[in-house]
Amino acid sequence: MKMLTDLFSTDYGLMSLAVIVFTLGMAVWFGAFFKRKMAEDAKNAGH
Repeated sequence: MKMLTDLFSTDYGLMSLAVIVFTLGMAVWFGAFFKRKMAEDAKNAGH
């Protein structure tokens, strides 16, 4: 329980949480970006 208290109430915990959320957001964005580019490339290769 102390871990959650530290995560949400201290400056280093909030910064860690921000980094975790940012990293997960980047992973989702890069996954969608690469999937979209692969589909676009496959469509262009089908000419």
